[in-house]
Amino acid sequence: MASKRKYEESCAAAHALDLVGERWALLVVRELLFGPKRFTDLRAGIPGASPDVLSQRLRQLERAGVVRRRKLPPPAGTRVYDLTAWGRELEPVIVGFGRWGGRSPGLDHRAAIGADAVMLAFKTLFDPRLSAGCVADVFVRVGGEGFRVSLSDNEIDVRRGDAAGADAVVVTDPATLHGIVWGTRSPAEAEAAGEVAVQGDRDRFACLLSTLAPPEPAAAERNIA
Repeated sequence: MASKRKYEESCAAAHALDLVGERWALLVVRELLFGPKRFTDLRAGIPGASPDVLSQRLRQLERAGVVRRRKLPPPAGTRVYDLTAWGRELEPVIVGFGRWGGRSPGLDHRAAIGADAVMLAFKTLFDPRLSAGCVADVFVRVGGEGFRVSLSDNEIDVRRGDAAGADAVVVTDPATLHGIVWGTRSPAEAEAAGEVAVQGDRDRFACLLSTLAPPEPAAAERNIA
């Protein structure tokens, strides 16, 4: 097998790409931002990566100190992959990368998307300037997985969780939620079509959505002769 290519530079940015620049590596990090996952869960979140390639990326990220394997305590006892403390420092990088990519005129909102990826959009699109006076704690079940989205003090938090004590409960699929958070789909229209169900305080959910601001597409610039 060919050895992994490296930039071999003292530049810290180049070294970072040596660590996480291989294809699928940053998507592994994305899938682990909200908590540990089994290998099968990672496969489901990154269906484009073959099992062999995903295993290789995980080994590389382990060697780099970005990912670790551990065993969950009883009664689960399952072996999972998790980000190290240093690996979790990549979150603002992933969020910033998403904001930058969100401005691409070529972004295809009709393409496939997984649960963790669409939940990350809450952080990618969150604009604290729009959150004044908005407090919300919403449980979102998307693609069979549960997440808690909390908003207070002009800050947003997304994590895995359950519905206990949530202001509102939202149940939908990744594609529908993607359209709602990016503003390409009306929540009312999706609910009328039976593609999303909202229980509890609808105003809190609406308030949460109002803090999301999809970026303007980047302007095309012509070459100057």
